[in-house]
Amino acid sequence: MKLIAPERYPDFQCIAGACRHSCCIGWEIDIDPESLRRFQQMPGEMGERLRQSIDTTGETACFALKGWEERCPFLNDDGLCDMILELGEDSLCQICTDHPRFRYSFAGHTEIGLGLCCEAAGRLLLGDPLPMKLTVIEDDGADEVDDPEENELLELRDSLFALMQDRSLPMMQRMEQLLPAAEIDWTEWADFLLELERLDEKWAELLELLPQACPEAIPDVLETPMEQLMCYLLYRHLPGALEDGDTEGRIRYCALIGQLVARLSVLTGCRTLDDFVELARLYSSEIEYSDENVSAILDQLAQ
Repeated sequence: MKLIAPERYPDFQCIAGACRHSCCIGWEIDIDPESLRRFQQMPGEMGERLRQSIDTTGETACFALKGWEERCPFLNDDGLCDMILELGEDSLCQICTDHPRFRYSFAGHTEIGLGLCCEAAGRLLLGDPLPMKLTVIEDDGADEVDDPEENELLELRDSLFALMQDRSLPMMQRMEQLLPAAEIDWTEWADFLLELERLDEKWAELLELLPQACPEAIPDVLETPMEQLMCYLLYRHLPGALEDGDTEGRIRYCALIGQLVARLSVLTGCRTLDDFVELARLYSSEIEYSDENVSAILDQLAQ
């Protein structure tokens, strides 16, 4: 089985205490069954601390978050993980080991990527000046499995990558070929998006800007980051059509989100990569890390 990822994937490193938006704050941290058994059997002071920090009252065990910030009980004042410091990275539960990675399993290979809810991942992916390319990062030599439906979808995605990476055209013109801006009523979409579940009120403040008059063009400095964002969206979300059959809807979803982030970048006066990464991070945290929110948008696009 092959493991495929964007070329920059192996360059990712968690920035730990330097992170401005720690994934150990404000996020529910589920504990997988294997890790839960390991934690419950761990001896010594750390084992006792673990058992006192786990909430098993819900359907899935999780860490009991602390304080108004809802911090992981093992996140120390330096922004570092006490479990890693004392026991090593292998001690973490699965969700902490994987984050911010996502995976999609095909018949003949698996794809892996980095989610934009992580600022370090966003800076790595969106700041790359070269067109995104996929590469094989692992290969166990097993025979490949051919699936015509998957092949058709992946060929379509490759053609959309090529369209998004056609640097002879302005980025907004490339995006218009997926979903013309004239088809988007931003007042209606702002109202709709404000009804969805959210974590950060800053996202609500941004959504309230959407109905304002806005020039279509984005600053030249954001052309390449926008291209990278669109390829990321297609890479992450289009494979879901193999499960729900909604290929057109998922393309429109990617186009809508691209138009949304582009519009917000203009309305907020975004001129730097860091500002753009922050917009993408907010989108990712608020929308694509909630299956319910993604499904709601796909349903709305189908109407």
